Amino acid sequence: MPVALVLLLALSCLIQSNGAGNVCDLGRRPSSRPHSVSILEFGAVGDGKTLNTLAFQNAVFYLKSFADKGGAQLYVPPGRWLTGSFNLTSHLTLFLEKDAVILASQDPSHWQVADPLPSYGRGIDLTGKRYMSLINGYMLHDVVVTGDNGTIDGQGLFWWDRFNSHSLKYSRPHLVEFVSSENVIVSNLTFLNAPEYTIHSVYCSHVYIHRVTANTSPESPYTVGIVPDSSDNVCIQDSTINMGYDAISLKSGWDEYGISYARPTANVQIRGVHLRAASGSSISFGSEMSGGISDVVVLDAYMHNSLSGIAFRTTKGRGGYIKEIDVSNIHMVNVGTAFLANGSFGTHPDSGFDENAFPLVSHIRLHDIVGENISIAGDFFGTEESPFTSVVLSNISLSMTNSGSPDDDSWRCLYVEGSSESVVPEPCYELMSFESSYGRAEAL
Repeated sequence: MPVALVLLLALSCLIQSNGAGNVCDLGRRPSSRPHSVSILEFGAVGDGKTLNTLAFQNAVFYLKSFADKGGAQLYVPPGRWLTGSFNLTSHLTLFLEKDAVILASQDPSHWQVADPLPSYGRGIDLTGKRYMSLINGYMLHDVVVTGDNGTIDGQGLFWWDRFNSHSLKYSRPHLVEFVSSENVIVSNLTFLNAPEYTIHSVYCSHVYIHRVTANTSPESPYTVGIVPDSSDNVCIQDSTINMGYDAISLKSGWDEYGISYARPTANVQIRGVHLRAASGSSISFGSEMSGGISDVVVLDAYMHNSLSGIAFRTTKGRGGYIKEIDVSNIHMVNVGTAFLANGSFGTHPDSGFDENAFPLVSHIRLHDIVGENISIAGDFFGTEESPFTSVVLSNISLSMTNSGSPDDDSWRCLYVEGSSESVVPEPCYELMSFESSYGRAEAL
């Protein structure tokens, strides 16, 4: 049996045995709540001008009393409901009716400020604190954000302009963020114009994201759609995400802070998604991955008009690992680089990182993938100290924009080991057989 096929079978068995393939099957429809109130009952006005932060805060505070009575629903009727940041509570459903729009205030004084996440040690954009997200959940259990395709609009242009002009006081907020929570559902909603991330789950377990649409302008700086971050048992399913930077990005902490916090992202399934990442990747792993990322299955995805399709990013000083990743049944159209694996990507939060913390990237399986109008098939650049290993490619057919031309450079590889079978265009030598030139040099 060919070595490549043996590796494919072994990886497939390993991924199936760890349960990643069952995560989305565990997702459930939001359960009905025995109690429901409307935001109107708390004095909210849906004219798009009246600030309703206090109404949302008071409504959530009132609904806390129903936590031990089966929970409650906060109903948002049609209208344009302007608000600053507010928190949710456990056993709560936030339901947005059709034509209901929650609008984020563009006044920074209406956004709460929080300390940096412990696995990052600082804000993403700036050192120091960060603005809290528009809708927040901290240490919650059984919380649902859903609706009849209602909309949450972050009005991000305000924040993008300040990022570009270097006039931010703190790092930008996200639209929805859950921290240290479990049994979270986000479904049947449209998210627009996130200041930075659209949906961020950090230190969470059992997160189910289903039938959401998330859009920002292609020019929006470093906006990201869905970010599972140091979270496990995550499903992202049947969703459409169009972002300025990454559509979906898996993370787990930044350098020494992520290594110390030691909370990996694991057991994630992404399936049935349509993705666009104007200046980033349709799906990225890292570059902040110091807590580790493993046991991820991506299948049935359409990726288009993206700078890159599937990206693995890390750098010296990150530590951590990206391993046991299975990507299949992918259709790419108008993608710059189909597969990117970069071992020298990203910056450090400060000077305290360990230069000898070399990340591990291994056991990556990419198969059953077609692409049209692809500029570069693959860029695989590991590091001499920690080469990328066990990269397995099979049944891949990419139609290249410059196929047959003198400058055709479809694959570029350095410090990577792997194997391939039925791959067009033919990959670089390091990925032609499992025993690469690097491996033979080591043996000698």
